[in-house]
Amino acid sequence: MILFIQENTPLLNEAVSSKKTLSIYSLIADGGVGGQLIIALLFILLIVALYIYFERFFAILAASKIDENFMNQIKSDVSDGNLAAANALCKSKNTPTARLIGKGISRIGKPLDDINTAIETAGKLEVYQLEKNVSVLATIAGAAPMIGFLGTVIGMIVAIHEIANAGGQIDIKLLSDGLYTAMTTTVAGLIVGIIAYITYNHLVVRTDKVVYQMEAKSVEFLDLLNDPA
Repeated sequence: MILFIQENTPLLNEAVSSKKTLSIYSLIADGGVGGQLIIALLFILLIVALYIYFERFFAILAASKIDENFMNQIKSDVSDGNLAAANALCKSKNTPTARLIGKGISRIGKPLDDINTAIETAGKLEVYQLEKNVSVLATIAGAAPMIGFLGTVIGMIVAIHEIANAGGQIDIKLLSDGLYTAMTTTVAGLIVGIIAYITYNHLVVRTDKVVYQMEAKSVEFLDLLNDPA
C-alpha cells in the first residue's frame, strides 16, 4: 500500500500543476463576444466616470479657495466708497464667491432687494457650473450594474442554448462561455457602479461646501450694505 501511494504521487503533483490559473484577461477572453462587448462598454463608462470626477474635483477645489483677507478688503473699500477698487479685487479673484460679491457691488445704489436678487441669480449660475456633468456620474452609477446584469442574462441564455443543443449530454466546457459572460459582466458592472457612486457623492459633498461658502459670504456682504459702518 505504501509503494502504491509513492508511485502515484508524481501523477497527483502533475494533476495539480496542470490546473489553470485564473486571470482577468482569461476571464474576459473566455466570456465570448457578447461578454467582451459589454466589458468594453463598461470600461468606457469607467474612463468617462474617472475623467468627470477628476475634472470636477480640481474645478471645485479651485472654486473653494478664497483669500482670508478678501472680505476684510471688500468691507474696507465699500465703507470708504471705493467701489472701483472693490470691483477690481473681485475680478482679480477667479472664484464663485468673488463673482457673487462683484455682482452685488455692481448693483450698489439700487434697492437692497434688487441686489439680493442679482446675487441669488448669479449664485444659481455658479452652482450650475459647479455641478456640470456631475449628473452623468449618477447615471453611470445606476446604469453600469444594469448593463452588467444584462451580460448575466445574455450569458445564461448562451448557457441554456448550449444545453439545448447538447442533446442531453451536458458538458461543462460547453457552458463555460455563457457562465464566464454571466459572472464577469456582473462583477465589472458592480465595480464601475460602485466607483461612480462613491465619486458622485464625494463631488456632491464638496460642491455643498462651496455653496455654503458662497451663501455665507453673500450674507456677510448684504449685512455690510445694511450697516456700512
